[in-house]
Amino acid sequence: MYIPEHFSVEDPAALHALVRAHPLGALVTHGAGGLDANHIPFELEVAADGQATLLAHVARKNPVWRDARDGDEVLVVFRADDAYISPNWYPSKHEFHRQVPTWNYLVVHAHGRIRIRDDEKFVRGVVARLTRAHEKSQPKPWKMTDSAPEYIDAMLREIVGVQVDVTRLVGKAKLSQNKDRRDLESAARGVLAAGAVELGERMMACARDGEPGLGRRGLDIKFS
Repeated sequence: MYIPEHFSVEDPAALHALVRAHPLGALVTHGAGGLDANHIPFELEVAADGQATLLAHVARKNPVWRDARDGDEVLVVFRADDAYISPNWYPSKHEFHRQVPTWNYLVVHAHGRIRIRDDEKFVRGVVARLTRAHEKSQPKPWKMTDSAPEYIDAMLREIVGVQVDVTRLVGKAKLSQNKDRRDLESAARGVLAAGAVELGERMMACARDGEPGLGRRGLDIKFS
């Protein structure tokens, strides 16, 4: 991924937070049939030493777990909000007519090595953690024990676990940080009006910062 310095995000905590806030990743593999991409919700684990691991599961009928071999290099792409940026949103465009359209976005690429985990204990644990993470906002969270044990056992036999040991995390926050403050602020208002709230708020935070060139380490990007 091409990342100009002013769009780079290097803070591991910010990258981990984006993955957790947007857990549906595109798992890109290269098997006998060529390139493939599967869209899978991942659970991120970070050890005390900073080692990140992505855990997920796929349907047993999905050929990806047979095509990918343990140790294969893979890429998982996590994308947050994005929006088109019109040149008309920049005040400077109306003065100097030297702006062009672009697209802003927030994204994390997780490079790593895949491991296939076809064992019931691992799969059950992954399903339990994913369920707890995504049911906690429900008025009455669903639990695996809400279903008959034999039903859950049968469903677990139909899925296979996937583990990605992350070797490198790369983050890009293209928020118009390279624009003048007034252009950035005006573009942020345009993005908010278009409904891309998360992205617009990040852009507005950059505008309020007063230093639109930030991005490498100084850009404070937080994801709830």
